Amino acid sequence: MDPIDEITNEVFQQPAATQQVAQDGFALAFEDLLQIVLTQLTFQDPLEPMDNFEFVSQLAQFTQIQQTQSLNDNSAALLQAEAASQATSLLGRIVDVPRQDGQVSVGRVLSVRFENSEPRLTLQIDNEQTLSNVGLSSITQIREAN
Repeated sequence: MDPIDEITNEVFQQPAATQQVAQDGFALAFEDLLQIVLTQLTFQDPLEPMDNFEFVSQLAQFTQIQQTQSLNDNSAALLQAEAASQATSLLGRIVDVPRQDGQVSVGRVLSVRFENSEPRLTLQIDNEQTLSNVGLSSITQIREAN
């Protein structure tokens, strides 16, 4: 098998998520980028071939961008999982949340729901009232329930 065919087969078998990352970064699919490189190799002047160092450098840059995008996606997923874990650990606990008038509402966390992958809490405050759509960043203090 031709070495270029081996590279092509290996690259085209990459996961769809990785290919989507390349597409997002370049506004081209990863296959399109590979096709550009292969076309460049096919039609280069045999008397003045592409410098090997330049070719390898271009491939390394594509790979680095792809890996950076993948790392960013994984970091975002990890942060979302951490926020979900923090939110669910608050169930049944007493928290303080500042109000717009400067006072502090104290309430027990009744439930957690997710809106756009962000956890939102519902609190039971004084007089059996509920306070909904409270973000984790709004909480100023956490206490154990009595």
